[in-house]
Amino acid sequence: MGQWLEPSRRSDVPPFMVMDVMAAAARIEAAGGHVIHMEVGQPAAGAPSTAIAAAHAALEAGRIDYTSALGIPSLRERIARHYRDAYGCDVSPDRIVVTTGSSGGFILAFLSMFEPGDRVAVTVPGYPPYRHILTALGCEPVLIETTNETRHALTGEALLAAHRKAPLKGVLVGSPANPTGTMMSREALAGLMEAAEDAGIRFISDEIYHGLDYAFPAVTAAALSEHALVINSFSKYFCMTGWRVGWMVVPEILVRPIERLQQNLSISVPSLSQIAAEAAFDGAAEMEAIKHGYQENRRILIEGLPKAGLAKFLPADGAFYLYADVSDFTSDSFEFAKQMLEQARVAATPGLDFDPVHGRSFIRFSYARSPGEMREAVDRIAHWLK
Repeated sequence: MGQWLEPSRRSDVPPFMVMDVMAAAARIEAAGGHVIHMEVGQPAAGAPSTAIAAAHAALEAGRIDYTSALGIPSLRERIARHYRDAYGCDVSPDRIVVTTGSSGGFILAFLSMFEPGDRVAVTVPGYPPYRHILTALGCEPVLIETTNETRHALTGEALLAAHRKAPLKGVLVGSPANPTGTMMSREALAGLMEAAEDAGIRFISDEIYHGLDYAFPAVTAAALSEHALVINSFSKYFCMTGWRVGWMVVPEILVRPIERLQQNLSISVPSLSQIAAEAAFDGAAEMEAIKHGYQENRRILIEGLPKAGLAKFLPADGAFYLYADVSDFTSDSFEFAKQMLEQARVAATPGLDFDPVHGRSFIRFSYARSPGEMREAVDRIAHWLK
């Protein structure tokens, strides 16, 4: 008899809870129920028409082949132009790497920057796959709590305090952030990056929600240092979640190592998605109209949820999330989310997904769908909480 097959220890990471919520919502819908989806960070709109047209043309032309491991050159050049147009920042196309969404970017970044056992700081609340991917790769995620005083953004002081306790090899931050919607000002981001570089801590900036900024324009770390590694994606602003295409701006010294990793891990990013992504930049007018819809949704929730009974939530400067404090109603956000789904037919994500420390007191609402659905969600929640 052969030895029993057992899962590896590195595969023992927590589930991404939002996916479990989606599955539960799907079961209700399969039974005929109508669920308002506020659990997943997925735009209700589709890809820009320019991207769809480019994909159709590519399919009609015939072959869809492998591309360079770093990405189609014209797409890399177009991304570099985006940095000039959007941020006034000169980035060489040679430093652009096309990835399989931001998720592929995180894997490539962590593999190229860290060794097993390295300690990498992430904030809580924060996007759970940061720490789950680090754990699976043998690194140690170091959770740093953020506070109301800093509007739930990481500061240089907090980073260095954690570094003094035990040395950090890296830090990852997002602005706009998931799940809080918090954004960092240019001064705040520059101060954090300076503190990190002075301490020899490698810096990764998750900028997947750039373009979805309401309080003030988002700032890219690429404009502040050539040593930072930036991760972005076409999933959120460009509404291309299922196309699985993103990009990185990487320090020059990491280009070849990341190219070797991509060659071996995936050969290349799907060429059809890359072709569509390049054309997506020409759909800016469509994307801005969708962004205005998010702004209206944000207004509906900020004004409506307090009337429904949920009056405490974190800043919603950008992205399309509102992170609400539900401690007046429960000490178990998972059970709260379960009951809200089953009884009010509103799907939202429990804060435990984002914060193992205080997440039992929070729920994340995504407002990436229609204004009508947001109004209906507020009405359902108000009736349910009575």
